[in-house]
Amino acid sequence: MYKIIGLYLFALLFLIAGIGHFLMADFFLSALPEWTPFPYTVIYLSGMVEILLALFLLYPNTRRKTGVLATVFLLLVFPVNIYMALTAEQYTSIPSLALWIRLPIQFVLIWWVLAVTKDRKR
Repeated sequence: MYKIIGLYLFALLFLIAGIGHFLMADFFLSALPEWTPFPYTVIYLSGMVEILLALFLLYPNTRRKTGVLATVFLLLVFPVNIYMALTAEQYTSIPSLALWIRLPIQFVLIWWVLAVTKDRKR
């Protein structure tokens, strides 16, 4: 029961984050290094990926593989979190400490998605 609640909460988190990429694209633009090619494309694609991952987590047949893909996604976006923490002065509305705390939280998210998508048989 707790596992399924955790799964739905994680999927909801990813769904909200994905939608946020479309509603707050300018904020996400500020999170990218200046040298990022096609930044809005990167923002919208990553938002679509988060939405798709959230939806595929809900289906038992795709859940395990989607958990692995969500882990890969979280690892791929981790450098952006590092960039934000190192350039905290650019984000006046976000406390610097929050940007640094976000780094280990990324690994909690990885543990979380793997835990809720793990097969019961294993």
